[in-house]
Amino acid sequence: MANANDNAAAELTTEYVTVTIGDHLFGLPIFRVQDVFVPDRLTRVPLAPPEVAGILNLRGRVVTAIDMRARLDLGARAPGAPVMAVGIELRAESYGLLVDSVGEVMALRNGACEAKPINLDPRLSRVAAGIYRLEGQLMVVLDVDRVLDIKNGAVAA
Repeated sequence: MANANDNAAAELTTEYVTVTIGDHLFGLPIFRVQDVFVPDRLTRVPLAPPEVAGILNLRGRVVTAIDMRARLDLGARAPGAPVMAVGIELRAESYGLLVDSVGEVMALRNGACEAKPINLDPRLSRVAAGIYRLEGQLMVVLDVDRVLDIKNGAVAA
């Protein structure tokens, strides 16, 4: 009977909001996503780590903007390139993950999620919860807690 339970668990699905950062496709579990928005008027935070792009006001909430390109060491965004943000919450603080683009919501079978391969780029591996092999590309599932585990103390302003 345990085998039937294992099969049922493998058939369960999780929905992911897909985002691109550089040339990479990532998935954020939809239950962690609060908002998707275009960031406006970032205010720099003195002495903040390079990953902290600044803070912004989103409908009355102070949101700490995390530049995912800097967080993953993927190089700077081209000047004037469009940027999107995915709003998430961690320990009652609001964050906006700055990404290059937001794609579709995908429902993927939990059983198809694989462990991080040993040869996955270490920049991606340190924030990955697993991977999905999709048609012609790899989707890295982001572990939001690890993404927000930024050195140099607290992230929230």
